[in-house]
Amino acid sequence: MTLILAGDIGGTKTILRLMEESEPPLLRTIYEKRYRSGDFPDLVPIVQQFLGAVNTPIPPKACFAIAGPVVNNTAKLTNLAWFLDAERLQQQLNIASVSLINDFTAVGYGVLGLEAQDFYTLQPGKLNPEAPIAVIGAGTGLGQGFLIKQGKFYQAFPSEGGHADFAPRRELEFQLLKYLLDKHDIQRVSVERVVSGLGIVSIYQFLRDRKITDESPDIAEIVRTWEQEAGKQEKSVDPGAVIGTAAVQGRDRLCEQTMQLFVEAYGAEAGNLALKLLPYGGLYVAGGIAPKILPLIQNGEFLFNFTHKGRMRPLLEEIPIHVVINQQVGLIGAAIYASRL
Repeated sequence: MTLILAGDIGGTKTILRLMEESEPPLLRTIYEKRYRSGDFPDLVPIVQQFLGAVNTPIPPKACFAIAGPVVNNTAKLTNLAWFLDAERLQQQLNIASVSLINDFTAVGYGVLGLEAQDFYTLQPGKLNPEAPIAVIGAGTGLGQGFLIKQGKFYQAFPSEGGHADFAPRRELEFQLLKYLLDKHDIQRVSVERVVSGLGIVSIYQFLRDRKITDESPDIAEIVRTWEQEAGKQEKSVDPGAVIGTAAVQGRDRLCEQTMQLFVEAYGAEAGNLALKLLPYGGLYVAGGIAPKILPLIQNGEFLFNFTHKGRMRPLLEEIPIHVVINQQVGLIGAAIYASRL
């Protein structure tokens, strides 16, 4: 049996999990703890504190999923002044093998370790276990990636597909595109600017300013507070989450219309990704937003817009689609990647 250290490292929080590998791919969790990243100057003291709390030998291998780009096993966190180098971590932590991977690449590996209760199947499709797997996930941004079979294992590859152009398909979406171009004085709009937590707020502002429906005072106050805090790294409110919750609960018409447009755009972009990859191994909808608005994804608009691709509809109807409910999928992926080191 081999010990494995897995980590999900973000600007706000760091989650570490010590696992025991018996017969691959079986991994048993021994200890897990969450830390506030900003309370530490670097990852090293967090790991040292974590390992000091458990009575086990130093694990021989570790993998950390990083919220930011990873180049040559080094990474600078997007929202934290940490520079991580795998070779330095190996030396200072006395861990034989350390690897750094992008957090969405970790999500890609993580879907391989999900169990039935960890996801909801939106479309069963026709599974081909030799075909590519696609992963898309709206959260702070819009992550996209894919996995390809390499011998016995899948290898995950990152993508910057979330920064592709937003493609409006009807009059309201064309109006949204023009609104965003004018509001931000920009030359193009990425799909991430619409399909993300920030995108939810942008759609709400667009519908509000077009006076599509009256605004509720409580939601209005939260959105105004967020607007006044523009430019601050940490906000006191999360209007995207509030809008999504109000829509799921059916208690605010403007929020419901906002989320309908969001879900339609989300489904359409997932369909675009599927057309490029034909992922008959499955398309997984991950990210922090999907499980929180699952009833809205289940109502049919996501799937309709996913398959609404003209003559390609029959192809897309055969792709298995799963919504990831387990929010620790990235941590699972880091552990799977570490087990292969």
